Amino acid sequence: MVRVRTVSPRRTRAFVPEGFVPEGSVPDGSVSPDGSVSPSDGPLGAEISPSEGGPLDVGQRVASREARERILDAAEALFAADGFDATPTSRIARRAAVAKGLLFYYFPCKMDLLRTLFVERLPVHSLSSVAGIAIPGDVAGSLVRLANRVGLTGRHSQVLSAILFREASTHPDVRDHLRALYAALMELTEAVLDAASPRKLTPSRRSAAAGTFVAVLLHQANSQRFDGTVPDLGATAEIVSGALGA
Repeated sequence: MVRVRTVSPRRTRAFVPEGFVPEGSVPDGSVSPDGSVSPSDGPLGAEISPSEGGPLDVGQRVASREARERILDAAEALFAADGFDATPTSRIARRAAVAKGLLFYYFPCKMDLLRTLFVERLPVHSLSSVAGIAIPGDVAGSLVRLANRVGLTGRHSQVLSAILFREASTHPDVRDHLRALYAALMELTEAVLDAASPRKLTPSRRSAAAGTFVAVLLHQANSQRFDGTVPDLGATAEIVSGALGA
């Protein structure tokens, strides 16, 4: 249970129960009537510890990380099963076996949970993260290696991809992440095509080829929602390679 100590008539500080102390400095918190903790400016790190000021030990840091991961795991499972809007934070807290106040300590609003899931478990990749996968003269193989490196078919990615496509139509933040993911995949795919193609590609052909492969890649991730036939990325890569004359 979250304890609140009044510091002044206008200010409160939130303390996390022993064993669930975030590592390092954390922001000041104010507690709303529903028990949520909203961050504000200023450090509070020295105040949060078993002795209300003492140093954190390794066990507490581990407990803090584990509690946060349990909250994310619970949110991911419930958002996938029941949808974002139909999942109250109280159910997430119960499934994660944490106090509701602790959930709000880490994630001040429910949308912060969804944002964090996408950022940490379905990230937008940079070019440096796929360096070295393009082999000159092997366009098809390079595209398949790119798909494997991006990893949209991993366990977390499958579930989060389903959430991403379902919630994008109603939540602007989700739609923004989908756009950013698409743009990053296009950039990566075009870079791989340039590096692997034995001939120089015009911008229009490169963009069209990348768009075809990325569309199938995202369709593969989205198909998990419907238990439908999964597209053959290898065959798609061969078709793209053949169309480019590689």
